[in-house]
Amino acid sequence: MKRPGRVCGLRACVWLLALVTTCSGLYEDQIGKFDWRQQYVGKIVHGAFDTTSVDRIIVATESNVLAAISAKTGDIVWRQVLESGSRGEVKLLHVSNPSATGARVGSRGHHPGHDVITVTGSLPALVRGWNSNTGTLEWEWSLLPSVDEQAAADAVWFEHDGLLYHVVPVWGSHLEVTPYQTVSGQQARPMTSRIAASWTAKDRCALTESFFACTSKDQLLALDLAADSSSAILSKPLGAEGIGRPKPVRGEAAVIQNGRYYSLRTDQKLAFGGKDAALVDRTIQDGEPILLRGTVDRVNNRLLIVAHRLRDFVKLDPIEFTVDYTDTLGDPELISVRCKQSGSGSGAGLVCRMLLSAEDGAILLIQQGKIKWVREEALAEVATADFLDLTLSDAEGAIEEELNNKNGDVYGAFQRRISSQALHLKNLFLHILGVGPAPSKAQRAGLVRDDFGLHKMLVVVTNSGKVFGIDNVSGKHHWIRYLPSFVGFANGVPMKLLVQRTSRFYPLPAQCVIVGRDRTTLNGLLYIFNPITGQPVQGGGVMELPYSVSQISLLHKTGPDFLKALLLLDDKNVAHVVPETLEVYADNYYMFNANHLTSQMNGFHVQYNPSSTKSSKLTTTPSWQIDLSGGSKRQQIIACEGKNPIEHVHSQGRVMADRSVLYKYINPNLVAVATHGADNIHKYIMNVHLVDVVSGSIVFSMSHKRVRPPLHMVHSENWLVYSYFNDKARRTEITSIELYEGKTQTNGTVWSSLDAPPLPMVERQSYILPVAVSALKETITEKGITSKHILIGLSTGAVAEMSWALLDPRRPVTSPEKAREEGIMPYMPELPMPHEILVNYNQTVANLRGIHTAPSGLESTCLVLVHGLDLFVTRVSPSKTFDLLKEDFDYFLITIVLTALTTTSFVVKQLASKKIVKQAWK
Repeated sequence: MKRPGRVCGLRACVWLLALVTTCSGLYEDQIGKFDWRQQYVGKIVHGAFDTTSVDRIIVATESNVLAAISAKTGDIVWRQVLESGSRGEVKLLHVSNPSATGARVGSRGHHPGHDVITVTGSLPALVRGWNSNTGTLEWEWSLLPSVDEQAAADAVWFEHDGLLYHVVPVWGSHLEVTPYQTVSGQQARPMTSRIAASWTAKDRCALTESFFACTSKDQLLALDLAADSSSAILSKPLGAEGIGRPKPVRGEAAVIQNGRYYSLRTDQKLAFGGKDAALVDRTIQDGEPILLRGTVDRVNNRLLIVAHRLRDFVKLDPIEFTVDYTDTLGDPELISVRCKQSGSGSGAGLVCRMLLSAEDGAILLIQQGKIKWVREEALAEVATADFLDLTLSDAEGAIEEELNNKNGDVYGAFQRRISSQALHLKNLFLHILGVGPAPSKAQRAGLVRDDFGLHKMLVVVTNSGKVFGIDNVSGKHHWIRYLPSFVGFANGVPMKLLVQRTSRFYPLPAQCVIVGRDRTTLNGLLYIFNPITGQPVQGGGVMELPYSVSQISLLHKTGPDFLKALLLLDDKNVAHVVPETLEVYADNYYMFNANHLTSQMNGFHVQYNPSSTKSSKLTTTPSWQIDLSGGSKRQQIIACEGKNPIEHVHSQGRVMADRSVLYKYINPNLVAVATHGADNIHKYIMNVHLVDVVSGSIVFSMSHKRVRPPLHMVHSENWLVYSYFNDKARRTEITSIELYEGKTQTNGTVWSSLDAPPLPMVERQSYILPVAVSALKETITEKGITSKHILIGLSTGAVAEMSWALLDPRRPVTSPEKAREEGIMPYMPELPMPHEILVNYNQTVANLRGIHTAPSGLESTCLVLVHGLDLFVTRVSPSKTFDLLKEDFDYFLITIVLTALTTTSFVVKQLASKKIVKQAWK
């Protein structure tokens, strides 16, 4: 009776295996061919070696990430991206050490099955236990303290003897300390301890182990929070070191204050360098505290690691070593160390691995005096980026030099042509023999421009001041530069990357400039460099300006060397040109400035006066001023979006159903400005203004009630698209606006903002998106012939390529005959989001923050960079690849067909001629 059932079960298994083996993905061979993704974790905040595994490091980062990294290769074993913002800020990472705590496993709330414990956020604080092998969440409990938001944000945590201590400082008054059972979250004591501490201050205190230490005048005061509340306050004289926040030492109750090491358990005081790194570890010699100290020699680019026994400061020679430390890495911080005995007998010794975090965000693993691997985690915080054309090959460069020679010497041109042809024949002969000339440095690195302009250099600037030259095809880092003194501008505005000269002007090299602020003086800083090689152009490449920069622009005209000058507006509204020799090209130039806090916009007219006796011959005259605060000073500017300066408008009009033309309102000086503020009636109000920044006139304004950020905008040609959150309907919406001049153009050749053109016709429409938006960007091509698509970065990490036909504001509510003839779809409020429009399929980008697009040499193809916690580079074709043959094009078949047609045409021609001769003889 059981045999048929077994037979049916066997058949079902066979059918299931057959279905599984025949399943395949559509276009599976395309995955990873034209795109790549690099995953990162961010700059380390906490980290430790996992003692349950030989090959695993547990880290928590500033990017709200908990991850395990392979100690052998540096690859990510697993990664958990926590909540964004302050809710996911990791305040405590505790990695259990069974070898050190084996005597008390399971006591006082310690659970041996949960290797990693984290505490994140403040209101509420989330305590979680993680499995260190797989990164899965094992348990979780939350704490909602009964304090205000600021006090909860200042709270700190520490682990001691299997308990979690929650410390809420009330600055200048007392400390509230509450211990909790680690796994259950129950209070270990019925009452919260209140410890008087009137000497505390927010900017002068730090937690190290179980000690809360603060500087007060010329003293260092500390209190052991894990001991009885009646314990005395420790006091250590600081002398003339000054007052500031003490730096905690990892692994020990000690701090470093102005170059001195102060132990809070003993009377030790050691002299340290101003930027020395320190770490105390007890696993090297069976519980004996060992002090590790790292010193960087920037002259010789060397890192010295020394170790001393903390008890008597005896030096441990087996752990001392030096390692090459390049100038592309910032000052190091020792995070964790793990040593083990290697060999036996007389050849036994210590083999140590040290985990370091550089100031620029890089993660290093050093093993026995050598850097085993480096992770460039600065790329988790991208500020700006751009695609740059590569240089020509040697052969193309020779042809370019010949074409550029226009001196009229016919004999010289003929001689160069003969010599170049002879050189090509020689190189071909040597290449056939396999003994050709050595390739150039650019050819060896693969940095040569291809036929279609798809291979480019991706220049990426990060928030930490690190600059990368990345191959957009392979993702290889060709060069790295570190600018430690560079920071972004005020109000969160990142550094700017501007292209002064591309590589098209052979033999002149390409040139770019990074504009930022000095970290200490806040004055303007410029870094001028070659984007292909990464080498600075002048001296060190860094130029310090004696003023603060408030506005930046590139001049449209170029100098004799095809270099675009940089026009800067300082904080006193005075214009400057870099280099100063190109000041003449700034004549009759218009600039504007927007203050995000006061919502004031100001326009300036820059003129060049050659007869001026001043050092600068430029004069800046205020031309207009607009107040967008609404009079109540509640509105603040939250976005300001102009048009892409390299975009080309292919069509100036739109053909209607009656064959007439509706001309686009294409104003190159139009800027979209969005303001947001509170309102007594509607809770929130967001206003969107289209401002002509030359004349100062407001072309169009629109208000949205009960709407709040995040706001993302795209401004191109004659349209504007922006997304926002509708607080009333609790959903994400996207609005599109199109501007038209009408059936006639005011001026079809030259646009002038000073001629007061008539106000445009405005078409607008709003749509509903099913997911939240993290970034918006339009596609761009070389000539603007290809249709425009909108790239929508979603909060899920996906990037959707939305056709403009779906966002068209002229979509009618009904479907009249005219709309069908124009190819306009009827209006539907919900925008579809099928999986086919996701350009990164399953290669999601965690914490997606921005999208950058650039044209390629093909009109149909646009290059795309998506950045967030990860980097994703791909290419999109909005109108399909109409200028390329398909990859599955049958060359063999078309060759046979053409050969047959050619042969047949010759045969038919002969037969036709014979027939004509025969007819003539009749």
